Amino acid sequence: MPVTKTAKRALRGSKRKANVNAIFLAKFEIAVRTAKKTKSQEKILLAISLADRAVSKRMIHQNKAARIKSTLSQLLSKPKSEPKLRAKKKVSRKKVT
Repeated sequence: MPVTKTAKRALRGSKRKANVNAIFLAKFEIAVRTAKKTKSQEKILLAISLADRAVSKRMIHQNKAARIKSTLSQLLSKPKSEPKLRAKKKVSRKKVT
């Protein structure tokens, strides 16, 4: 237990910050779970944004965030390229003389 007045104040502040961090991490984990389940672009971008914010606040390691962002970006629907048109084969006809 803290003895000095400033240590007691610091303990109160760290408890408040721990609660805020726990709420943020829970929100982040739920966002990742729903993004993986629904695979909608909005949910995926929200989860990626929350991952970046968690790294900037040093709640999770940057490599973990990179892994999460990588798996989420793979879920984004890739734009389908137009089907390639097949060229008509030329039939060479020999002239009969």
